[in-house]
Amino acid sequence: MTLRRAFLWTFWGGLVLFAVVIALSLPLVLTAVPGGIGEHQAAGTAAEVDRIQAAWAAAGLYGQARNAMIGDLVFIGVFATGCMLGGIWFMRSPVQRVRLLGVSALVAGLAFLITDYAETICQFIQLTQGRGDDTLAGIAATVRPTKMAAWIVGFLAILLAMMLDRKSRRGA
Repeated sequence: MTLRRAFLWTFWGGLVLFAVVIALSLPLVLTAVPGGIGEHQAAGTAAEVDRIQAAWAAAGLYGQARNAMIGDLVFIGVFATGCMLGGIWFMRSPVQRVRLLGVSALVAGLAFLITDYAETICQFIQLTQGRGDDTLAGIAATVRPTKMAAWIVGFLAILLAMMLDRKSRRGA
């Protein structure tokens, strides 16, 4: 499989998986947990994680939370790989702006991979242990803003690089 094909499959496949993860996460939005899984990610303390997980357990959604987190782990790997492969692909462009966007996508993809895996693994450990942990909750909450910024930068860098690359190939 060519680099371009691998990039396109993993990038777009990652976005499809993102939609699946969102669908899996929607039932976790409750009156007691209005932020759903995002609230768990940002909890920051064991006590807050315990409160959220107790609400999910009371609603019979503990398995749903587990499935959403497993789905997130798959999504992270696929989407981040797509951004990094896209970054490498666009770094080969003869157009400087496209190359710079490629570097941005590669760095953002790597940052997303590291931070979102750190966050989600910390969440998943707490969920499977059935109790919060201040250290794990703190790590998850700390890396969350960087993860979100890396996702946005990677996504936008790939889209802009695709548009500029297409425009340059058309000779416009």
